[in-house]
Amino acid sequence: MFWMATPSIPFSIDELATRLGARLEADLPGMDAQVQMAPRYRARKTAMSISDRDCREAGVLALLYPDDEPHLVLTVRRDDLPDHPGQVSFPGGQREAGEALPDTALREANEEVNLSPEPVRMIGALTPLFVPPSNFCVHPFVGILDHRPDLRPTDREVGAILHVPVSHLLDPETRVVETWTLHGTEIDVPFYRVGDHTVWGATAMMLSELLACVGDVV
Repeated sequence: MFWMATPSIPFSIDELATRLGARLEADLPGMDAQVQMAPRYRARKTAMSISDRDCREAGVLALLYPDDEPHLVLTVRRDDLPDHPGQVSFPGGQREAGEALPDTALREANEEVNLSPEPVRMIGALTPLFVPPSNFCVHPFVGILDHRPDLRPTDREVGAILHVPVSHLLDPETRVVETWTLHGTEIDVPFYRVGDHTVWGATAMMLSELLACVGDVV
Protein backbone atom coordinates (compact mmCIF):
# COMPACT_ATOMS: atom_id res chain seq x y z
CA MET A 1 0.00 0.00 0.00
CA PHE A 2 1.30 3.47 -0.89
CA TRP A 3 1.63 6.07 1.86
CA MET A 4 2.18 9.79 1.43
CA ALA A 5 5.59 11.04 2.55
CA THR A 6 5.14 12.53 6.03
CA PRO A 7 7.52 13.36 8.88
CA SER A 8 8.43 10.33 11.03
CA ILE A 9 8.05 10.19 14.78
CA PRO A 10 11.54 11.07 16.01
CA PHE A 11 12.11 8.35 18.62
CA SER A 12 11.91 4.62 19.26
CA ILE A 13 8.82 2.57 20.08
CA ASP A 14 10.09 2.18 23.67
CA GLU A 15 10.35 5.92 24.12
CA LEU A 16 6.94 6.39 22.51
CA ALA A 17 5.52 3.81 24.93
CA THR A 18 7.02 5.66 27.91
CA ARG A 19 5.84 9.08 26.77
CA LEU A 20 2.42 7.93 25.63
CA GLY A 21 1.86 5.83 28.74
CA ALA A 22 2.53 8.88 30.92
CA ARG A 23 0.18 10.96 28.78
CA LEU A 24 -2.61 8.39 29.12
CA GLU A 25 -2.30 8.56 32.91
CA ALA A 26 -3.01 12.32 32.84
CA ASP A 27 -6.28 14.06 31.99
CA LEU A 28 -7.36 12.81 28.56
CA PRO A 29 -8.62 14.96 25.67
CA GLY A 30 -11.78 12.84 25.85
CA MET A 31 -14.89 13.99 24.07
CA ASP A 32 -13.24 17.23 22.93
CA ALA A 33 -11.04 15.09 20.68
CA GLN A 34 -13.72 12.53 19.81
CA VAL A 35 -16.20 15.16 18.62
CA GLN A 36 -13.71 16.39 16.01
CA MET A 37 -14.33 13.21 14.01
CA ALA A 38 -18.02 12.71 14.82
CA PRO A 39 -20.57 12.75 11.99
CA ARG A 40 -22.44 15.99 12.45
CA TYR A 41 -25.74 14.31 13.36
CA ARG A 42 -24.14 12.98 16.55
CA ALA A 43 -21.63 15.73 17.28
CA ARG A 44 -22.99 16.27 20.80
CA LYS A 45 -21.00 15.22 23.83
CA THR A 46 -24.06 13.92 25.66
CA ALA A 47 -24.60 11.46 22.79
CA MET A 48 -21.09 10.03 23.27
CA SER A 49 -20.91 9.56 27.04
CA ILE A 50 -21.33 6.08 28.53
CA SER A 51 -22.70 7.54 31.77
CA ASP A 52 -26.05 6.09 32.85
CA ARG A 53 -26.22 3.79 29.81
CA ASP A 54 -27.82 0.38 29.86
CA CYS A 55 -25.43 -0.85 27.22
CA ARG A 56 -23.41 -3.85 26.16
CA GLU A 57 -19.69 -3.50 26.86
CA ALA A 58 -16.87 -4.00 24.38
CA GLY A 59 -13.09 -3.71 24.49
CA VAL A 60 -10.96 -2.71 21.50
CA LEU A 61 -7.19 -2.60 21.03
CA ALA A 62 -5.16 0.21 19.48
CA LEU A 63 -1.94 -1.72 18.84
CA LEU A 64 1.27 0.18 18.08
CA TYR A 65 4.49 -1.44 16.91
CA PRO A 66 7.77 -0.44 15.19
CA ASP A 67 8.54 -0.89 11.49
CA ASP A 68 11.12 1.82 10.79
CA GLU A 69 8.58 4.03 12.57
CA PRO A 70 5.50 3.39 14.76
CA HIS A 71 2.55 1.74 13.02
CA LEU A 72 -1.05 1.12 14.07
CA VAL A 73 -3.13 -2.01 13.35
CA LEU A 74 -6.66 -1.67 11.96
CA THR A 75 -9.02 -4.27 10.51
CA VAL A 76 -11.35 -4.14 7.50
CA ARG A 77 -14.66 -5.99 7.47
CA ARG A 78 -15.31 -8.18 4.43
CA ASP A 79 -17.14 -6.54 1.54
CA ASP A 80 -19.75 -9.30 1.30
CA LEU A 81 -21.10 -8.96 4.85
CA PRO A 82 -24.69 -7.78 5.28
CA ASP A 83 -23.77 -5.37 8.11
CA HIS A 84 -21.13 -2.63 7.77
CA PRO A 85 -19.29 -4.15 4.77
CA GLY A 86 -15.81 -2.73 4.25
CA GLN A 87 -15.87 -0.79 7.51
CA VAL A 88 -12.54 -0.16 9.24
CA SER A 89 -12.18 -0.71 12.98
CA PHE A 90 -9.82 -1.57 15.80
CA PRO A 91 -9.58 -5.26 16.70
CA GLY A 92 -12.05 -5.92 19.50
CA GLY A 93 -15.48 -7.09 20.49
CA GLN A 94 -18.00 -7.85 23.19
CA ARG A 95 -16.98 -8.48 26.79
CA GLU A 96 -17.61 -11.96 28.17
CA ALA A 97 -19.04 -12.52 31.64
CA GLY A 98 -16.45 -11.95 34.37
CA GLU A 99 -13.81 -10.70 31.91
CA ALA A 100 -11.70 -7.59 32.47
CA LEU A 101 -12.12 -5.18 29.57
CA PRO A 102 -8.38 -5.06 28.64
CA ASP A 103 -8.50 -8.86 28.46
CA THR A 104 -11.52 -8.58 26.16
CA ALA A 105 -9.52 -6.40 23.76
CA LEU A 106 -6.59 -8.85 23.76
CA ARG A 107 -8.79 -11.95 23.39
CA GLU A 108 -10.73 -10.45 20.50
CA ALA A 109 -7.51 -9.36 18.78
CA ASN A 110 -6.26 -12.93 19.06
CA GLU A 111 -9.52 -14.29 17.63
CA GLU A 112 -9.72 -11.75 14.81
CA VAL A 113 -6.11 -11.29 13.62
CA ASN A 114 -4.09 -14.05 15.36
CA LEU A 115 -2.34 -11.62 17.73
CA SER A 116 -0.64 -13.44 20.59
CA PRO A 117 -1.55 -11.51 23.76
CA GLU A 118 1.53 -12.38 25.81
CA PRO A 119 4.03 -9.94 24.21
CA VAL A 120 1.58 -7.00 24.18
CA ARG A 121 2.34 -4.33 26.77
CA MET A 122 -0.85 -2.49 27.71
CA ILE A 123 0.08 1.13 28.49
CA GLY A 124 -3.27 2.77 29.13
CA ALA A 125 -6.85 3.42 28.15
CA LEU A 126 -8.64 6.05 26.11
CA THR A 127 -12.06 7.54 26.85
CA PRO A 128 -14.95 5.07 26.48
CA LEU A 129 -17.49 5.87 23.78
CA PHE A 130 -21.18 5.06 23.43
CA VAL A 131 -22.16 3.72 19.99
CA PRO A 132 -25.96 4.13 19.60
CA PRO A 133 -26.66 1.86 16.59
CA SER A 134 -25.29 -1.21 18.37
CA ASN A 135 -25.91 -0.02 21.96
CA PHE A 136 -22.28 -0.71 22.84
CA CYS A 137 -20.17 1.14 25.38
CA VAL A 138 -16.75 0.73 23.76
CA HIS A 139 -13.61 0.86 25.90
CA PRO A 140 -10.41 1.46 23.88
CA PHE A 141 -7.02 0.33 25.19
CA VAL A 142 -3.54 1.12 23.87
CA GLY A 143 -1.03 -1.71 23.53
CA ILE A 144 2.62 -1.75 22.44
CA LEU A 145 4.68 -4.45 20.74
CA ASP A 146 8.45 -4.21 20.29
CA HIS A 147 8.30 -5.90 16.86
CA ARG A 148 6.06 -6.11 13.81
CA PRO A 149 3.46 -8.81 14.48
CA ASP A 150 2.75 -11.63 12.03
CA LEU A 151 -1.00 -11.14 11.69
CA ARG A 152 -3.64 -12.74 9.50
CA PRO A 153 -7.44 -12.66 9.45
CA THR A 154 -8.73 -15.48 11.69
CA ASP A 155 -12.36 -14.38 11.97
CA ARG A 156 -14.92 -14.77 9.19
CA GLU A 157 -15.81 -11.06 9.36
CA VAL A 158 -12.25 -9.75 8.90
CA GLY A 159 -11.36 -9.23 5.26
CA ALA A 160 -8.03 -7.42 5.59
CA ILE A 161 -5.55 -6.02 8.09
CA LEU A 162 -4.11 -2.52 7.72
CA HIS A 163 -0.65 -1.61 9.02
CA VAL A 164 -0.74 2.20 9.07
CA PRO A 165 2.19 4.52 9.86
CA VAL A 166 1.17 6.79 12.72
CA SER A 167 2.86 9.69 10.92
CA HIS A 168 0.39 9.20 8.05
CA LEU A 169 -2.54 9.52 10.45
CA LEU A 170 -0.99 12.63 12.04
CA ASP A 171 -0.70 14.32 8.63
CA PRO A 172 -3.53 16.90 8.34
CA GLU A 173 -3.97 15.92 4.68
CA THR A 174 -5.18 12.49 5.83
CA ARG A 175 -8.27 14.01 7.49
CA VAL A 176 -11.13 14.70 5.06
CA VAL A 177 -14.71 15.94 5.47
CA GLU A 178 -17.35 15.00 2.88
CA THR A 179 -21.13 15.27 2.69
CA TRP A 180 -22.70 11.81 2.69
CA THR A 181 -26.32 10.71 2.59
CA LEU A 182 -26.99 8.58 5.67
CA HIS A 183 -30.46 7.32 6.53
CA GLY A 184 -31.89 9.67 3.93
CA THR A 185 -30.21 12.76 5.38
CA GLU A 186 -27.19 14.69 4.09
CA ILE A 187 -24.53 14.69 6.81
CA ASP A 188 -21.03 16.16 6.99
CA VAL A 189 -18.80 13.19 7.79
CA PRO A 190 -15.13 13.61 8.79
CA PHE A 191 -12.89 10.62 8.15
CA TYR A 192 -9.27 9.54 7.81
CA ARG A 193 -8.21 8.46 4.34
CA VAL A 194 -6.07 5.32 4.66
CA GLY A 195 -5.13 4.09 1.21
CA ASP A 196 -8.41 3.14 -0.47
CA HIS A 197 -10.22 2.97 2.87
CA THR A 198 -12.14 5.50 4.94
CA VAL A 199 -11.90 5.39 8.74
CA TRP A 200 -15.00 7.07 10.11
CA GLY A 201 -17.64 6.89 12.83
CA ALA A 202 -16.77 5.49 16.26
CA THR A 203 -13.36 4.22 15.12
CA ALA A 204 -12.36 7.65 13.81
CA MET A 205 -13.60 9.26 17.03
CA MET A 206 -11.47 6.99 19.22
CA LEU A 207 -8.54 7.35 16.83
CA SER A 208 -8.85 11.14 17.08
CA GLU A 209 -8.24 10.97 20.82
CA LEU A 210 -5.30 8.59 20.40
CA LEU A 211 -3.70 10.90 17.83
CA ALA A 212 -4.26 13.91 20.08
CA CYS A 213 -2.36 12.10 22.84
CA VAL A 214 0.43 11.06 20.45
CA GLY A 215 0.60 14.62 19.17
CA ASP A 216 1.12 15.86 22.73
CA VAL A 217 4.27 13.76 23.16
CA VAL A 218 6.01 14.04 19.77
